[in-house]
Amino acid sequence: MKKQLYPGRFTAENQEDVVVFIIGMRVNNRLAVRKWFPVFSAMPGMIKELYTNKEELGFLSMESYFGLRTTTMIQYWRSMDDLLSYSRGKKHLTAWKKFNKEARNNHAVGFYHETFHVKHGDYESIYVNMPQYGLGSAVKHGPVIPSQDSASERMDAK
Repeated sequence: MKKQLYPGRFTAENQEDVVVFIIGMRVNNRLAVRKWFPVFSAMPGMIKELYTNKEELGFLSMESYFGLRTTTMIQYWRSMDDLLSYSRGKKHLTAWKKFNKEARNNHAVGFYHETFHVKHGDYESIYVNMPQYGLGSAVKHGPVIPSQDSASERMDAK
């Protein structure tokens, strides 16, 4: 499905804190498909659950990136409490237990995550001739007004 393009300059108009969660995996041994594929295949079910229950879970949006060895997903959450609550939910715990079983004594696959609690006013964004993307797809997306022309002005406007 093609995303609508927004010609011009836009910014994320969020008045709240946001949590940015970066999660990914790295295939260390490409030939060990039976070792890394179970880790890779655990994610689609969780993604479906997140999009199906966005409001209830506090999940806002995400972007995915696939490289030769590393897959990265950037997720946007309403709060740290929402993210931590999801991490204790049945689908995630089931996938986490399976991952730990598969990954134990398995150097064929690596895993990482980073979590950032970003306070309102401590970020800015700009999207030029883009579809809604990143934080701009997670929160309200609107045109840049004259008083928000530069990054520092957008930071001060929050």
